[in-house]
Amino acid sequence: MNDVILSRIAESLTWTGRYVERADATGRILDAYLHRLLEDPWRDEDAACRSLYAILGVDVGAERVDMQQVLDQLAFDARSTCAIEGALGAARLNARSAREAVSSEMWECLNSTWHALGDRRRAARRTGPYAYLELVRSRAALFFGLADSTMSRDDSWRFVVLGRSLERVDMTVRLLSVRVLDAAHAPDWPTLLSASGADEAYARVHSGFGDTPRVAEFLLLDRDFPRSALHALTTAEECLAALGRPRQDPARSPIGRARTRLEYLDTASLEEQLPVLLRDLQQACMASADAVAERFFPYQGPVQWAQEGA
Repeated sequence: MNDVILSRIAESLTWTGRYVERADATGRILDAYLHRLLEDPWRDEDAACRSLYAILGVDVGAERVDMQQVLDQLAFDARSTCAIEGALGAARLNARSAREAVSSEMWECLNSTWHALGDRRRAARRTGPYAYLELVRSRAALFFGLADSTMSRDDSWRFVVLGRSLERVDMTVRLLSVRVLDAAHAPDWPTLLSASGADEAYARVHSGFGDTPRVAEFLLLDRDFPRSALHALTTAEECLAALGRPRQDPARSPIGRARTRLEYLDTASLEEQLPVLLRDLQQACMASADAVAERFFPYQGPVQWAQEGA
């Protein structure tokens, strides 16, 4: 295959990993907020919805919003890759464009999930979105499990994992950033843990459920939890190193610097450093993603299925 085809396959694989991770993370966040609203019927629904929009960077203006509007925009919108359905649709299109690089089981997982979403969406409007969100979470876990068990540890696998890792850091930073704003709509620590899929792992480490800023330390610095920023950055750096990128490469160096900063961070000063640290982490991931695109996807002309849309 020529370099243009290889570049497009690499881009497709990277975005497949990112989009599946985005759908999974968005599903977890929505599920956590929905459960909190059910447990506390006096909670301000408009404030909770604004918190969800803030996490995902969506501006909703001054009009009051409710959870159905959130679901329509962040779960069921097939035209936006910021929504679950749009992200999974984009992941499916990218995987189809790289069929020679992904396993048949990975493709079947994405394809069957996409075709099941319509029925789950219609059922969600009658009985609630929980079955829909559970399908998304379980299929995302299945997809990445199949990637680990059916793909050789070659460059194709590394691009999938690299995309997942960069997206994972970004979503973790978004969650923590909304909490650090300390606005009226900021999520509490238990909600944030649940939205990160970290509540049980945190409880095992700290012998209880989190209601303190120690949650931020766990989500950023824990070496063993796969959704922590440190773990995801380490994985991304390992992928870039295996792809032949030197330490000073524009794609690898911002990730390496961010990982080293977290490795040696003084936890006693974490709380006061958090706003700047979160901003720097997000910028590092953006810089790395841009450098990866420039280095590995240098062909001319946009490819519609590989672009991140609004």
